Formats: sequence, C-alpha cells, structure tokens
Amino acid sequence: MLTGMQIAVIGGDARQLEIVRKLTELDAKLSLIGFEQLDHAFTGAVKEKLDEVVFSDIDAIILPVAGTNMEGQVETIFSNEKVVLTTEHLEQTPEHCTIYSGISNAYLNKITDDSNRRLVKLFERDDVAIYNSIPTVEGTIMMAIQHTDFTIHGSTIMVLGLGRVGMSVARTFSALGAKVKVGARKGEHIARITEMALTPFHLDELTQQVKDVDICINTIPDLVVTASVISRMPTHTLIIDLASKPGGTDFRYAEKRGIKALLAPGLPGIVAPKTAGQILANVLSQLLLDDMQSRKGK
Repeated sequence: MLTGMQIAVIGGDARQLEIVRKLTELDAKLSLIGFEQLDHAFTGAVKEKLDEVVFSDIDAIILPVAGTNMEGQVETIFSNEKVVLTTEHLEQTPEHCTIYSGISNAYLNKITDDSNRRLVKLFERDDVAIYNSIPTVEGTIMMAIQHTDFTIHGSTIMVLGLGRVGMSVARTFSALGAKVKVGARKGEHIARITEMALTPFHLDELTQQVKDVDICINTIPDLVVTASVISRMPTHTLIIDLASKPGGTDFRYAEKRGIKALLAPGLPGIVAPKTAGQILANVLSQLLLDDMQSRKGK
C-alpha cells in the first residue's frame, strides 16, 4: 500500500487515468494538475492548479509519457490551462522526491539536474518496452490492413531493428503468414533472427533487400530508410515507422516518389490507451512501493 505517500500527477492523456485509478486504490494521496475538465472523480485525488500545490509535501511527481516540451510545458488533455514545470517547483520538493516520465528531453534533464532530483524514464525500462510492444504490434497490424489492398499473409514484410518492439513485430507478422526478413547490425541479433526462423540481413545490405518488399516496418530511431533506399522500393510498398519522432524515414522523398509512409510513434496510447495506462500503472506502483520501502528502511 502507498498509504501516506503524496503524489502529484501533472497532465497527460487517457493513460494517466489508469495510473490515477491504480494509485488511489493503493491509498496514495494525489494532486491532479491539469485535470479541471475531467468529469470523473477519484477518492483520494484532488484537482489543483500548479500554483496551489504544496510541493514541500510531494513525494513523487508523475508526468505524461512525453514529459515536457522544450519550454517546460506539460501536455494537458483534460484542461485548457497552460502548465509549465520549472526548476523552482522541483527545488521546493523534499530531496527524496522522484520525477517519473515516459521519456525526457534536454529541458527536463536540466531542471531535474539543477534541482538534484532523480528522474526515472519509464520507456527506457525493459519491462515497460516489452509490455508496450503488445499494443504496438496490434496497432501496426491495424495500420497495415487499413493502408494496403493485399493480405498480410503471403506478403513480404521487412522489419528494421531487433529491439524489444522489432522482435515482437517480426514474430507476430510471421505468425500471420507473412514472409519476414529482419535487418540488424549486431551479430547476436542476426543469430537471433536466424533462430526465429526468419530471414536475416545486415543493414549495410538494405538497398539490395528492399526490391521485393510489400511493407517496411522501421523501429530504428535513426535515418535508415533514406532516399536511396526508398528509390529501390516497389511503388506499392507501405512504410510504417514506429521509431520516436522524427522517425527513421525520409518522408519527403517517400511522398515525392508516391510511396505511402506513416510515422506512428506512441501507438499504445492511440490504439489501446486503457491497456497502455495499466502497463504504466503497474510498473509505477511497484516503483513507488519500492521507493517507500527504501525510505522506511533508512
């Protein structure tokens, strides 16, 4: 239980509601900032404005998946208020206060460093990434069906990258009857692709490998699907880029060549916000419990 823990949940989308639900069930006291337009009420959670929060009482701050933008503004789907998190806010918190965010940027890194507060980036955790790969794969299948006039079964699918998402994507499309080939750089990844009974190739061979591809699914957050790669694709090829913004595809050249290229980061929050929120809620609740136990043990 999180009895006695005071947590500030600042902004976010439908995923945050699952987090709020879970934490209130665990008896935490929550300050909800950026939720003025939310109709639903949670026992133990109070809607507040940022300047009303007593930060000296806050044990943890939970930000949306995107954290803040480069000016410190936090996305608030359930409010029209502009919410900007600053170093001054964090400096008012107790030294043990931890900030939780899905990802980070230079601004968020700086204000947590300047205030000497711990920042936990949830999407860098293996467990979150692996759990999130499930709704990501389902969303990718949905997009593949919506934007093609052929079946996945029997088509040639190229997956770029064998990280946590790439592995789940490759395995699932193969199970649907596609001919899947996977591009990677590391020798151990090439070995794993072979073990999975898929067709491996080194990314250095990418321009030669795309000549028969029906759907190209990129998970690498670097520019790998370049103009030279796209120029060798069949004109019917669909590109689905799952990498974080700005993706790993030359979208300008794809449009020029008439190849449909879709940037689709954050699919879990789009296609399955309830499940995506529950994933974050379960991991967060365990981290907060561990943190509480750690402080009690000191």
